Amino acid sequence: MPVPVSRSWFRWVWGRLLDFAGVAPGASHLWPRWLVLRAVGAVFVVVFSGVVTEAPALIGPDGVAPLTGFLEHVRTTHGSLGAAVLRCPSLFWIDSGPVALAGLAWLGLAAAVALVCNLWPRLALFLCWLVLLSFVSVYHVFSPTQMDGLMIETALVCIPYAPRGLRPGLGAQSPPSPLVLFMVRWLLFRVMFEDGLVKLLSGEPRWRDFTAMEVMYETAPFPTILGFLDHQLSHTYHLFEIGLTFLAELLAPLLAVFAGRRGRWIALGLWWALQGGIQATANFGWLNTAAAGLGLLLLDDQMMTQAAERLRLRRLAAWLAQTSAPGVVSLPRPAWRTRLLYAGLWTHFGLTWYVFGLGLSRPVADFSYDTARPLRYAFLDFKCANSYTLYETFLQQRLTVEFAGSNDAGKTWRPYRYHHLPQDEHRVAGFIAPRFLRFEATLQIVGSTGQEQPLIPLVASHLLAGNTRVVGLFAENPFPDRPPTLLRMRLYRLRFTDLETWRRTGAFWKREDIGDYAPMLYVSPSGRVERAVTVLDVERAKAEAGNPDSQAHLGFMFAIGRGASKQPTEARRWFRRAAEQGVAEAQYNLGVMVAEGAGGPADAAEAVPWFQRAAEQGHRAAQFELGVCLATGEGTRQDEVEAFAWFELAAEAGHPQARAYADTLRQRLGATGLAAAQDRRRALRALLDARATRR
Repeated sequence: MPVPVSRSWFRWVWGRLLDFAGVAPGASHLWPRWLVLRAVGAVFVVVFSGVVTEAPALIGPDGVAPLTGFLEHVRTTHGSLGAAVLRCPSLFWIDSGPVALAGLAWLGLAAAVALVCNLWPRLALFLCWLVLLSFVSVYHVFSPTQMDGLMIETALVCIPYAPRGLRPGLGAQSPPSPLVLFMVRWLLFRVMFEDGLVKLLSGEPRWRDFTAMEVMYETAPFPTILGFLDHQLSHTYHLFEIGLTFLAELLAPLLAVFAGRRGRWIALGLWWALQGGIQATANFGWLNTAAAGLGLLLLDDQMMTQAAERLRLRRLAAWLAQTSAPGVVSLPRPAWRTRLLYAGLWTHFGLTWYVFGLGLSRPVADFSYDTARPLRYAFLDFKCANSYTLYETFLQQRLTVEFAGSNDAGKTWRPYRYHHLPQDEHRVAGFIAPRFLRFEATLQIVGSTGQEQPLIPLVASHLLAGNTRVVGLFAENPFPDRPPTLLRMRLYRLRFTDLETWRRTGAFWKREDIGDYAPMLYVSPSGRVERAVTVLDVERAKAEAGNPDSQAHLGFMFAIGRGASKQPTEARRWFRRAAEQGVAEAQYNLGVMVAEGAGGPADAAEAVPWFQRAAEQGHRAAQFELGVCLATGEGTRQDEVEAFAWFELAAEAGHPQARAYADTLRQRLGATGLAAAQDRRRALRALLDARATRR
């Protein structure tokens, strides 16, 4: 009697799944496990090296977002300590001081090194998981990507995968069970397949019209020179890249499950080609390195031996076959521990299915609305199960926030340079992966929205305070002498140039100034950091810092009521401060206000010297007013010869009334007086020209 097709199909699928779980006859996985754990350990070394160097400046007591304040906020928000710990699982609830911060960071690094050296791998993985979870839980805004979740989940599922013992070697006495192997391979499958599937389901038009690669490199976190060159390639080549992406993320995982060893070789080749290309062009931190390392899970000892034989590395093949050959009986494990382990693995499997479905059911993966609190704790707060949906959507443009400060009242501005984040037209990022510059990457993600977020002004306030830890996050300190008193945050749009422009000018980017990302910050006379929200605030900040041009502008705003109510007294005060620093416009305006009695008593005698100082700088209105005072004797002695000379200079500068006044005096001076006036005009002209040359 023939077997029904449905039953035959089920048996085939079940057989493929058993093969994927390593149940195939004669299969062992000692060397692939050894390589995978070394790769995971190497990635954790990179992860914790970054934690050691950046964490004090990010969440330390004098960092950008101190973790003590964050923990207090979480405790206050959730009422009880128990609820707060579930919401923010971290060892820092025990101690959040600088010693604990440094101690945990170094503990994580030591555990990562131990894992690389194959010392007590299960304990090392547990410590890597616990320490990284403790940091990521309090990093808050500084953990904006899927990379942290990937490493936390990887460490968790690798604990039972790792061999037992202090120095287990290949771990022949504790080979991975089929269920454990299936769970780590299931993680790899999700990382591969979910990334591809979400690109089709997200509705992102660039995946559907095959233009994704036209913007991918330009908006990548830290595009390299290869990313720039790749961006210049033809649309046909970009179609090939999209094809490779979908082959590696959709076809490859299916081949890995259903096509046996040959399918797994093909899947591994496609996966490594994709991960290598992305890492070389876009610098996604350790994400691609970790993904490539997990790809080794697709191998078994027999596949590695056969590969060595095909490459004619016969000694290596014989050594691999000998070292991985069965012969050591697996050490027994108490039944209760086995049942507990399997219960935990199946629970994790159920959670990952839930997260997998939830992530694919929404345009953008967001689990914050889940109402089942235990599930929410598991995948959102403890990050035991994560959604992997990289590049389901694209940024429409590349925006970058530049911090620029001034300690000379806004006369000159000096930018804070990033290490690798695109900022300068003539620089692209180096090949920094698998390093992840958490601070710069976070600023890129936050700044790319174009909408003000609290983080950017918070960083700016630390720069104003001269916080050496935060300043140290930048490539250099542009204010080694004294901190700035003004700090602005400018938003720029960056686009790749073309090859011709690059060859001609060396510029990789076209930089367009969009405007202020957030209001300028300044240090007030009382020492507080204030926001300059309006134009009046900006000018007042510069004026109080001693900028004479801003003092003159501020006086003008108060004088005419622009951006503020009319305040003649304030206008006169700011005009005086600018006039005393030699601003001709302020000297003239102060002279007018003093002469008219605006904002204080009228005093023509005081006004004349201000007109004089402005006139000698070439201010035509002041030259005219000085001429009037000399012609009428108001506030000074009457001197028509001097008055005529100033009227002539004002007329030459284009003053509309000066010529008529000069002509009137010309008729009264006579030939002798006119000759003296012309001589005086020439002398004054020489004086003005000499001063203009010196300026």
